[in-house]
Amino acid sequence: MIRVLLFFLILIALAFGEAWLIDRPGEIILTWQGYRIETSVLVGLGVVAAAAMGLSLIWSLLRFVFRFPSLISLTSQARRRDKGYAAISRGMIAVGAGDGQLARKSAAEAQKYLRHEPLTLLLTAQAAQLLDDRGQAEAAFKEMTKRSDTRLLGLRGLHVEAHRRGDVETAHHFANEAHQIGPLPWTAKAHLEHRAATGDWHKALATLESNVGARLADKETRERQRAVLETAIALDKAETAPDEALRYARSAIKRQPGLVPAVAIAARLLGRKGDVRRVTKMIETAWPLAPHPDLAKIYLNLRPGESNADRLVRARALARLAPRDPESRIAVAQTAIAAGEYKVARESMQPLIEAGARPTAGMCRIMADLEEAEHGAAGYVREWLARASRAPHDPVWIADGVVSDQWLPASPVTGKLDAFVWQRPVERLSAEAEAEEAVFAPISVSPAPIQIEETPAKALAAPQPAPIKAEAERLQGPGASVAVEPASQATVSQAADIEAAVGQPVIFPVPSAPDDPGRAEKPKPRLFL
Repeated sequence: MIRVLLFFLILIALAFGEAWLIDRPGEIILTWQGYRIETSVLVGLGVVAAAAMGLSLIWSLLRFVFRFPSLISLTSQARRRDKGYAAISRGMIAVGAGDGQLARKSAAEAQKYLRHEPLTLLLTAQAAQLLDDRGQAEAAFKEMTKRSDTRLLGLRGLHVEAHRRGDVETAHHFANEAHQIGPLPWTAKAHLEHRAATGDWHKALATLESNVGARLADKETRERQRAVLETAIALDKAETAPDEALRYARSAIKRQPGLVPAVAIAARLLGRKGDVRRVTKMIETAWPLAPHPDLAKIYLNLRPGESNADRLVRARALARLAPRDPESRIAVAQTAIAAGEYKVARESMQPLIEAGARPTAGMCRIMADLEEAEHGAAGYVREWLARASRAPHDPVWIADGVVSDQWLPASPVTGKLDAFVWQRPVERLSAEAEAEEAVFAPISVSPAPIQIEETPAKALAAPQPAPIKAEAERLQGPGASVAVEPASQATVSQAADIEAAVGQPVIFPVPSAPDDPGRAEKPKPRLFL
């Protein structure tokens, strides 16, 4: 709207100017080289304007003629730039899609048209990383470090590549160099992990505090890392300076109430002072957040002279805080076995071993202890121990594939802080393992004896399968024989399905108790696979 008003104002001004000139006519007389030119003012002004426009047009034509080669060059450069950016765009999309070959082809095309463009170097490095060509990736990142605008990007790329090949010191060097240029979250993290890898917990804590001032991590992460470092210091000082260690451990618990190592070290140090009440309250607060066997062990052994019955009462009280967790049931079952309360132990373990559940090796060993303590049934004990050898592993502290009996503040492989996690190791599945799980029917926890039928003499005299005979000789001694009873129709069908899947014959265990004396005859050994 303003532009329209200005346009009309200019037109009005020109009209008024023309009218003013018309009302005031005059003459222009030009005498030059014997010529005399007379004209009005308006015509003279028109001639001057036309001459100016003509001269401007001639100048533009001459300028175009002289600049024609450079214009052609600029057009060619624009075409090359467009092709280069198109190649970079295709390459970035290919990197995101995981197409390494197209990414490398696009990077080569971008190098042809935009050799000095930072995005070209980035695409070249990412394509090399996608194809696992570490040499080309490092060369591209080194080229980036030579430019001021891509120096940080190149240092980070070299840091990542050094970590990939396991060169921790070189990785820290690049991270430290980048941190001096400008503190970034990844440089702060790398600096902190290097301190943790060397075991210098006080300097690591100081580094973390400096990172907090720069706000390079969120509040939750900072509190977790502080708690882990304080726990590490407490572990180091537990024997030499127990009071200082207790102070660090309690500070870690305030930040992370469910940090098991901090609770454990604080409980042990308070237990040495005889402060049972505080230890009890501390573990009862942490148990619903992180049930752990170390906490249960400390909780149940607070009073050395306590009877097994009293310990069972304490175990039940602890289990009520996390009734659905397996560690609660295991703690009750173990104390119940020691107290002679076998029914309580069975009821506690029942949900962990019933049909559909996969009890761990530790659970199977607890059941073997229960059978031995209650009945002395060696057959059931062997059965549970055999099952324990095939059962999944119990949870352990794991970090970067390393299994540790005790919690450690940092990974021994990468130096990553707070890397250890309490979990089960990864299982290796195979057709044989699946067949073994299918063969094992749920083991009865009832102590009622089962009558063993007599095995016909022909069955005893018949040749026995080689694997069974070998296992019998291993268990009973050379020359032992094994009786194999007929299976039911459902069992035969199940065996056929498993044989078709595994490709090997499957022999089911007999459904009777292995140590039931049955009739007065000498019991025949039976093999449980």
